[in-house]
Amino acid sequence: MSPPAPSDKKAGRRGSAVPQSEGDTNLTGRRAAWQARALDADTRALLAEDERYFLRQSVSTPCLNAIAKAEGIFIEDAAGRRTMDFHGNNVHHIGYGHPRLKKAITAQMDALPFAPRRYACEPAVALARKLSDISPFGPAKVLFTTGGSDAIEVAVKIARAATGRFKTLSFWDAFHGAGIGAGALSGEALFRSGPAAPLVAGAVHVAPYSSTRCPYGTATLEASADACARMIEYVLEREGDIAALVAEPIRAVPYVPPAGFWARVRAACDRHGTLLVFDEIPAGLGKTGRMFACQHDTAKPDILVLGKALGGGIVPIAAVLARPELDVGGDWAFGHYTHEKNPVTTRAALTTIEIIEDEGLVENAAHVGGIALERLDQLKTRLPAVGDVRGRGLLLGIELVRDRVGNEPDNALAEAAMYAALDRGLSFKTTMGNVLTLTPPLTITEPQMLAALDIVAAAIEDAEKAVRGYSGT
Repeated sequence: MSPPAPSDKKAGRRGSAVPQSEGDTNLTGRRAAWQARALDADTRALLAEDERYFLRQSVSTPCLNAIAKAEGIFIEDAAGRRTMDFHGNNVHHIGYGHPRLKKAITAQMDALPFAPRRYACEPAVALARKLSDISPFGPAKVLFTTGGSDAIEVAVKIARAATGRFKTLSFWDAFHGAGIGAGALSGEALFRSGPAAPLVAGAVHVAPYSSTRCPYGTATLEASADACARMIEYVLEREGDIAALVAEPIRAVPYVPPAGFWARVRAACDRHGTLLVFDEIPAGLGKTGRMFACQHDTAKPDILVLGKALGGGIVPIAAVLARPELDVGGDWAFGHYTHEKNPVTTRAALTTIEIIEDEGLVENAAHVGGIALERLDQLKTRLPAVGDVRGRGLLLGIELVRDRVGNEPDNALAEAAMYAALDRGLSFKTTMGNVLTLTPPLTITEPQMLAALDIVAAAIEDAEKAVRGYSGT
């Protein structure tokens, strides 16, 4: 017997109005029009097969295009078009298909392809040692998972065991994973509503700081961060029993906190017995110009979570780093995943960190990112549609607005700019509906970055002509 067809409201189909946050939508007329124009018949046939066999879900099915090759900073579609990838789901810090990483993975598969979870193996221990050595808060004890969502849930379990509490505090609009527990921590409607509900009890949220359209009604980033820090302290005091505050040290949208913000939050957590958990899944391992994003401030977390780029853009692995004094749950199982100490994934992660260090990729991210922000400031001066530019290292955002007086988001312009950039050979994603978010690999060169920013500028101008009928001056 076939199940009843779900209503549009329950299924979250095209007619729904789920607020957009960190992902660009895949069910718009503009996307369908771009695909009809830009994709060949063979690609459209493959996408139809993909849609036939994969369950539909917002932001990923149906897919955008078909990929045939990924190398360095480039992806190549099935029709042979080469595109700079400034999206990459933040896994491609060392570029796609790094030869040294592929060689290390191949050698490890030949030597030891798998380790049952009851057994120790040299690559897993070596990775744990390395992470402890480079930890931003000093010596650490670790656990590994296959994905960031699971790692976040492990971190919360550790905090619960250490504090005897169960509540969490996090930001609205943040994304910390797709699991029921991680989704409860997140602030995105796509992962909290519909089939995700009811959520895990005890997940408390506050509005985040913002340099534009502050939810606290302030006019500057500093004032917004001040209001946010005071609200965090207020909630910690009023609740009284929050186990962990879980947040990204730099919001992946991106929004960069002013100096001293996390030090205030760290002090508030200490006053109220709450552990500070930093989610560095998208922004850690050098993306912001430091090995860890939290190193831009003086605040040190109690627990730090890594993922995405840790596997070098080839294998899935995530890690939880905790202060040694939080090793208090030996009677319980926090994860105990089948691939927890997989020698292939741990060798890949260890090699990825070594590549980042040996090739000076953190320093490169800081250097090229600084040049990019200077060029983006010039772009803001030249293009009235650019309401704000912000970022740190190679985590960059360009906010498009209808006008700078009201600062009203221009989602249509941002989406049109994305497709115009794809036509010119650059891929990125939109976040919050109107922010062009650029997250290139750490291997990018200065000339490549400047060429990409020229594409961004031309794409915005093309989009203005298409959306507003603007012809320039």
